[in-house]
Amino acid sequence: MRIRLSRALPVAVAVLAAVAVLPVAAATADVPEPVPHTLPAADHTTYIVTVREDSDPVEVAERVGATPVHVYRTVLHGFAARLSPDQVEALQAMPDVETVEEDGRASGDNAPGDYWGWGPGGR
Repeated sequence: MRIRLSRALPVAVAVLAAVAVLPVAAATADVPEPVPHTLPAADHTTYIVTVREDSDPVEVAERVGATPVHVYRTVLHGFAARLSPDQVEALQAMPDVETVEEDGRASGDNAPGDYWGWGPGGR
């Protein structure tokens, strides 16, 4: 039994069109809107907070209402966040917080040619 192309082509096009519309309809149905990320106040200073190894940095930040901009888990164990003075004070009072340091630029040398206290001529 041979099917004529003139009859099969419209059926095939209709089937392909229906299949192409299904993923779009399924992808847009009942998709919740993403929750916008609330940025910390721009006027607050960024701090780097280190916590004890047995503490979760994100949980510590949440306790003071801070939103970490970065979480450290390799070299440091802690987080960076923009903090208000009240948040800094609350973190400093927590027993599982080791340090609260204002973020800033770091340099690997104290002065040109002076590495680890060694002057240009060595020690």
